This record gives sequence, C-alpha cells and structure tokens, in this order.
Amino acid sequence: MEKNRVCCLYRVSTDKQVDYDNNNEADIPMQRKACHRFADKMGWTIVHEEQEDGVSGHKIRAENRDKIQAIKELARKGKFDILLVFMFERIGRIADETPFVVEWFVKNDIQVWSTQEGEQRFDNHIDKLLNYIRFWQADGESEKTSIRTRTSLGQMVEEGHYKGGNAALGYELVKSGRLNKRKHELYDLKVKEEDDAIVRLIFDKYTKEGLGVQKIANFLNNGSYSNPTGNRWSYNTIRNVLHNPTYTGYLRSGDSRSPFIPELQIISQEQFDRAQEILRQRADVLKNTPRVPLNMKGNALLSGNVFCGHCGARLHLSTANKCYTKADGTKVKKPRVRYVCYGKTRKITKCDGQSAYMQHKLDSMVEKVVKEIFDRIKGVPKSAIINSRYKEELTVRKANLKRTQSEYAK
Repeated sequence: MEKNRVCCLYRVSTDKQVDYDNNNEADIPMQRKACHRFADKMGWTIVHEEQEDGVSGHKIRAENRDKIQAIKELARKGKFDILLVFMFERIGRIADETPFVVEWFVKNDIQVWSTQEGEQRFDNHIDKLLNYIRFWQADGESEKTSIRTRTSLGQMVEEGHYKGGNAALGYELVKSGRLNKRKHELYDLKVKEEDDAIVRLIFDKYTKEGLGVQKIANFLNNGSYSNPTGNRWSYNTIRNVLHNPTYTGYLRSGDSRSPFIPELQIISQEQFDRAQEILRQRADVLKNTPRVPLNMKGNALLSGNVFCGHCGARLHLSTANKCYTKADGTKVKKPRVRYVCYGKTRKITKCDGQSAYMQHKLDSMVEKVVKEIFDRIKGVPKSAIINSRYKEELTVRKANLKRTQSEYAK
C-alpha cells in the first residue's frame, strides 16, 4: 500500500495573520497554497487539514494545543501517513519540547515534511542533533522578536505615541496620519467627551465616597449609566479603570513612560495616587481576613475587626476573672475583657507594642471618634448634599445623552 495520505498543519501566531500579513511569518492562505502545491508535486493526497489561529508556538506547549493533540490522535488511528507543514517551526518553537514532538510522529510511522526544508529524519544521532539545533534557533528567534517588539512599543510610548490596542473607557481612537513599515495607518488616543464623566464618577465614588469596586459596578448597573461596550458593568471593568495610569495623562508600555500629555488627562495625579493607596490598603486588609465567619458574640464593639498597629496581627478577645476584696472582707470575681495581640502572645511576630488593650477603653475611644464623624455629617446642610449629587447626576446624564444622540446620528 502506497503511503501518500497527507495531513497539513497551518499555524499563525496572531489573529491578524489569518487573512493577510506582510511580515516574516507566512499567513494561513500562503501556507495552504504552498502545502497544496508541494503535495501535488510529490503525488500525495491531502486527506485532512488543521488550522491554528493566533496560537504562539513559542509560548504554548503542545499538550495545551488542541490541534496538535487532534493530529496525534489521527496518527494513532492510522488516518494519515505524512504530516506536512510550510516550515517546521509551524509545529512549534520550544527548544526543549518541539524536537521530541516531531520525533514522536516519526516513531509512530508518520513522515514529517516541510515545503521549504524537506523531510525531517531521525536515522542517526546527527539527524537528532540537527533537529534540536533547528528548533533551538527558532526558539531564539521568537525570543528576539519579543524583545524587538517590546523595545519598539516602548520607544513609541516614550515619543508620546499610542502603542495600539483597544481604547480604554473615556478614550477613542483617531487616525494619526502616520504609517508603519507595512503602510498601515496608526492611531492616537483622544478623550471621548461622552465617557470621561463616567471615569471621573468612578474615581470619585472610590476615593471620596469610599465605595468598593463591586459596589461601584452595582451602582452603575442600577442607574442609567450605560457601558460603551454594551455589557454590564463588572468588578474587573471598574478595577481596570482604577489601575489605568493613562487617565493621569501618561502613556505606558512596560517600564517605558511618555512625557505628560495634557490633552489625555482625565484624573489628577493626586486622585489617582489616592486610589492606588486605597487599593493597596484594602488588599493588605484582605490578606488578614479570615475565610470563615467571625465570632461576633459578646458586647465588644470591635470583636474580630481590629488589628495591632505595631505588627498588623489580629486582636482577639480574652476574658479572665479577676478577684476583688470588698470592704467587708468578702471576695468577688469580676470578668476582665481585653483585646490581645495574637501575634505577640503566640510569638508569631516581632511586635514592639502592647500585649493587650482593655476592651472598655478601646471601645470608648472608637465610639467617640465615630460619634464625632456623624456629628460632622449632621452639620452639613441637606441642600448642599442634594446640590452636589444633582450636579454629579446631571453631568453623567448629559454625557449619556450626548453619546446616545451620536449613536442615533450614525
């Protein structure tokens, strides 16, 4: 029986290469045409084709590539005799893995061919060495490409140009008039007036009103604040907004940073820094948050919610009976409730603070501060609060109206 049944594998690293591309990596149509011409020339019959779109042969291992696993399964069932690719690097570019993937096919009686490099054989140690060197070189080229790409994007940002990708909330892409090496027009960022008010609202809710990320998302979803993407506001969307330094007027790519671009600034640097500090503090608090419900029994005001200011360990309640002698000579037991530093008493942390704090003293101090805060809130005129909220709502609703009118006009 003549072994001429061919399975073709086509792969591109980015989705943009699926239709066309002018860079060094062949696109899918080019690979397919080359493989079909080569098969016709050799008198082979193509019985199966697999295509990987946007799959990196340098970053994703074969065990996580569905198409490679599907081709292996066909090989086990004897469905084809020859694996044909445009170039061997289409199988992968991982130096410590891809040579053994190719060898697996050969050991399972499958010939492995490239339209550009011929057949990959494993007849002797020299063949194995040359095979390893080939994929070691491909692996190195991928790493060099990544370095060049990172460097190029960093230089673009340092020159004040947008590196590409989707525009963040509050911005839109506008044509810059500049062309890249492939004669494709590049884009710049511009503040989108219909959406920048929502960005300011998110930062105000977080830094001024103390709302958490999920509560802000719920607030926007329950109100008339439409998401420009058409999706519901989510925890991740709000968190991405709060982490994005572009709102302060600076573009970034890795460690590279652009000069200050005033026309891109939506949030002041001070407010952005405040948001980052709150994010950090809340993350630190969550590290000490137990995964089981706190014991809230008893009369202690701060039970389960207070930490040592010296070492950060949680303070837990400790109750002990202390004996007192009355004037008539009788002895009575009176409970003594204290907040005890768990880290210091268990010698877990190097705490230089007190071991314990009297419950009634600490509770009264906190209660006093809380009452002062509420008294100040009561002192704010109701009209001032209403006017502030009215202006806030009006600004966002005007932005929503403007965006809706723009979409209707389109």
